[in-house]
Amino acid sequence: MPANPAIIPAIQPLHAMHSTRPKVWSLAASDSGGGAGIQADLLTLHDLGCHACTVLTGITAQNSVALQQLEPVSLHMLEAQLEALNQDLPAQVIKIGMLPDPASIQWLANWLGQYKENHSVFVVADPVLASSSGYQLADDALLDGWRSLLPYIDLLTPNIPELALLTARAEASLTEQVQLVQTLGAQAVLVKGGHAEQLDTIVDRFYGGSLNFSMHSPRLSSPHQHGTGCVLASAISAFLAQGYVLEDALVLARAYIQQSIASGYATGAGPGALGHDGWPRSNQFLPTIRCENWPEAPALPFAALSSELAVYPVVDTVQWLRQLLPLKPGCLQLRIKTGSHTSIELAIMEAIALSKQHGVRLFINDHWKLAIEHGAYGVHLGQQDLLQADLTAIQAAGLRLGLSSHGPFELARALQLQPSYIALGHIFPTQTKQMPSKPQGVKRLADSVSLCGGTPTVAIGGIDQRRFNQVCQTGVNGIAMVSAITKASSPAEALSYFKQQWEQHRAYHR
Repeated sequence: MPANPAIIPAIQPLHAMHSTRPKVWSLAASDSGGGAGIQADLLTLHDLGCHACTVLTGITAQNSVALQQLEPVSLHMLEAQLEALNQDLPAQVIKIGMLPDPASIQWLANWLGQYKENHSVFVVADPVLASSSGYQLADDALLDGWRSLLPYIDLLTPNIPELALLTARAEASLTEQVQLVQTLGAQAVLVKGGHAEQLDTIVDRFYGGSLNFSMHSPRLSSPHQHGTGCVLASAISAFLAQGYVLEDALVLARAYIQQSIASGYATGAGPGALGHDGWPRSNQFLPTIRCENWPEAPALPFAALSSELAVYPVVDTVQWLRQLLPLKPGCLQLRIKTGSHTSIELAIMEAIALSKQHGVRLFINDHWKLAIEHGAYGVHLGQQDLLQADLTAIQAAGLRLGLSSHGPFELARALQLQPSYIALGHIFPTQTKQMPSKPQGVKRLADSVSLCGGTPTVAIGGIDQRRFNQVCQTGVNGIAMVSAITKASSPAEALSYFKQQWEQHRAYHR
């Protein structure tokens, strides 16, 4: 019998569909109360756009008040689950939670050692060594098992008591304890600060070798915080699987936890569960980041922009300014990277005079002393250049400050300094300079705009006529361009086109 043509169109797309969600394996125990363990992992990973595969390590009988009983799965079943996933559903990230059986931990250590030899996978481990209700898991055999697992862990996320148990060095400093677990094999460690004595602030400390920093978040008063460790480790895993570098994943996961605690809800007589409200969208949930040499936040914000940045050409010579200034772009940036001090100063002096003559705002890239001395509208700094700048002097001179960012970690650091605007990039591949990070794309740009709150934003990197309207729709306050104007057959026509497109977009969306 011939197929019914009426149903073929409905069947074919379903048959042809393939998931584009990255896969994360969660190895954890079941929480029958639904607030932590494998249940919390599933909710978090799905909420953040991943496909969650599960390897059940144990079954608990618990509710919101207490963990009453725990039964490990058999070693045979643990192995069968992992092999089934390995055959068909390879993971970008493996998240490990409760491992209740020392023998299973030892077996898992051997399995992971072999697996990582042939697979590029990031392993996040949250060492659940006691329940919040006081149920103890950590006998000597279990702790020895966890220590054997450390060489295969890329990120370990213990709280302060768990770190002391793992090291058996409760009298040592936090740094010494971290150094010990790193000596035992853990690549990086995030020490969660929820058990510390600070009443109003939670401080999570990250130790990653060349990059060490702390994240400071207000301690929220909600009693419904069951499963925070599971959710944090799963959120980190989700962001890593989405392609974020580790420091960006940590910042986003911390923001996700704050957002989830804020929407926590009661489930029974004891502490309730965390909410799961999707990608973090508000800068109120971003942590304050402290790291070596990063300047303290000023008491007041930098001077505000007189109007939105709009179309924002970035050029490297005064000749370009002479050509573009009469066309009245939203603003301009002069970025000179080579030349003697004298030649650069002469160029900046002429550029500032020309910008004032045409009534167009001019930002000077990097050369903040000359920008102050000759009265520029503002200064734009990359985060490395910012470390050598005198922010107090720039602010006292009344100059606007623009800061670059290449991901959530740098974005959070930049927001702390209350700049006049933040540049988000690079959005698409660019040939103007070698970039240390991957292109963000339009979706991540829109996410970053949301996290900036009321701080103006400008998008930069690889934006041309084909992509301009997509970028406009993310809500940025300006679009910076280099090659799309300077390499156009008619730079003046290109700038006029972008101005027209911007004004049409703003008129429609006001």
